[in-house]
Order: sequence, then C-alpha cells, then structure tokens
Amino acid sequence: MRVLLTNDDGIQATGLHAMRRALLERVPGIELAVIAPDSNRSASARSITTRQPLAVDEVRFADGERGFATDGTPVDCVRFAVLGLVGEPPELIVSGINHGSNLGDDVTYSGTVAAAFEGALLGIPAIAVSQQAEHGRTDFRPRGRGWAYEDFAAGARFVAELVAAIDGLPLGERTVLNVNVPAGEVRGVRVCRLGRRIYRDELKLESVAPNGRKHYRIYGAEPGYHEEPGTDFEAVADSMIAVTPLGFDLNHERALAELGRVDLQAAFARSIERQELAHEG
Repeated sequence: MRVLLTNDDGIQATGLHAMRRALLERVPGIELAVIAPDSNRSASARSITTRQPLAVDEVRFADGERGFATDGTPVDCVRFAVLGLVGEPPELIVSGINHGSNLGDDVTYSGTVAAAFEGALLGIPAIAVSQQAEHGRTDFRPRGRGWAYEDFAAGARFVAELVAAIDGLPLGERTVLNVNVPAGEVRGVRVCRLGRRIYRDELKLESVAPNGRKHYRIYGAEPGYHEEPGTDFEAVADSMIAVTPLGFDLNHERALAELGRVDLQAAFARSIERQELAHEG
C-alpha cells in the first residue's frame, strides 16, 4: 500500500515521526512517503500556494529514511504526492499526528484536517490524526510542556492498525476519518459526531507604534464547547479516542429546496430594471 504521511506542524514535528515509525513497524508491505511543510503551518486550513514556485528539499531522518520538506501548505503537500513527486500517487493519506486536538468546529481551521480533505476530494481515503495537548483541556494549541515520543504512542499504534485494515473499513467516497487521541491514559475508542465549539475571542490592543499603527490580538482565549452526548468532545473528555467520519459535501439540501421556491429570476429582473433607471437618471 502506498501511503503519504503529512502534517501541518512541520517536517521535524514529534507527532509526525511517531506516526512514521508506527506505520513502518506495523503495516506490512507499506510504501511510505513523507512530504510535509518545512515549518509550522498550523491553522492554515485549505490554503494553497498559487502565486510563486514552491521550494522542495530532501530531508534525511535520524534512522536513515528520507522525506521531503516544502515551503508550501499541507494541501500543497498532498498535491505534490498526487502529481508525482514521490512516484505513483498515494492510495491513502495520513495527516498528523497533530500537536493539539482538532475537535468540533476546529476542523474548519485545521491544516491537518485540510490535508486529509484534499485526499478525499481527489478520491483517496484519508485519516487526520490529532493528539490532545493536555489532559482536561480541549484547546487546539499546545502550551506549557514538551512533547515526548510516548505522548503519541497510543494514537500512533491505533492509526497504524486502522491503516493495516483500511480495505475492510466501511468508508464511503470522499470520506475523512478525523481521529482525536486524549492525553494520558487511553481507555478505548468511540465513533462519534463533531461537537460544537464556544469561541471566546476578544479584541485586545497590544501596542501602538510611534507612527500610530495599532497592533491587536483577536485570538488567544481558550475556547469551550457545548456539552452534548455523542460528540468528539465527550469522547476525549472520557479518555476515549474519538473517531469521526467527515464528508466533503457542502450542499445544504434543505436551503436548496427552500431557495428553489423563491422567484430569484424576478429579483434579477428588478435589479436590471433599477440599473437602467439609474442610467436614465
């Protein structure tokens, strides 16, 4: 099986290498390629690089294996693999292990999840993997302590088993498995849905430059979440690995049906009529 391993924390991130070792050790016959950003690209979401060429460097890891580092985004990394940088396109994308959880609404900001979504968009099965930063916290930003290899061991082993069994998993087309691993002892695994975030961002003036230019901080407060049963937040709070299937269909079917009953053509005709009257005036 040809697998691409990528992330948004960068080519030297501890979580990436924990996942890399687990895949090599536990998935028979794996052909593993590693393409990752050359530095941290957290919260880059589905951004891509279109206005300049992308630099790529071959990197040798401590165990003698190699990978590729690029100054692009996580989505760019997936495109590199699909377009032939490492030979044949991958048959599976694994993105992570991210340093910090990607729960609930956070998935819309996450570069880790975005790389997996890019695989799904291209018809390639994909798994996004994230590790809770600290027990009891559901924030997506690690702070306050280092990351040892052992922090990622349970999640890396579990995802390697998922990869080994991927052909037998009931994954639909354009589906991503979003995996969040709790910090500390892991009690099991739970399939669950995305929960809902409570963001507490505030506008704070940080400084004023001599020229009068102001610098504000608008992110930083730790978010909360709605306590609802069956969510990824609940699973991680219960020390369970949360596995959430995500789809790529952004259509809002109910709104589509409701809009179909609105005479939008009449609104368009009125806009033309008012434009013509404005010109006459």
